[in-house]
Amino acid sequence: MARVLVIDDEPDVVRLIVKVLSGRGHIVQIARDGATALARVKHEPPDVVLLDSDLPKIDGNEVCRRIKTDETTADVPIVMMTASYIDIYDMGQKHGPDAYIVRPFVREVLANIVERVIYRRDP
Repeated sequence: MARVLVIDDEPDVVRLIVKVLSGRGHIVQIARDGATALARVKHEPPDVVLLDSDLPKIDGNEVCRRIKTDETTADVPIVMMTASYIDIYDMGQKHGPDAYIVRPFVREVLANIVERVIYRRDP
């Protein structure tokens, strides 16, 4: 069981993610925008962040960069959700996400990617 912070502003997507991940025993918390997400990650780092690339206030790429460049949160794994093409260059960025998932996604694929990132972190 892991604590997952879902950062997305689309209610239907959030409901689906909560259903899938809580159904697998994870505790799911929600942030609707980048600013709120950064405050939550700083206050109580989750086991993994599931982050939409297109957010209000602060976009997902900037949220990811800030989490990964802050020494207190740099080890928090991030799975970036995107509806756009992922360039191979983007995948190797030092301060980028640990994994990507393309939307729309298959429920099992989402759960497997999130859990792979969580368990890769565990000793």
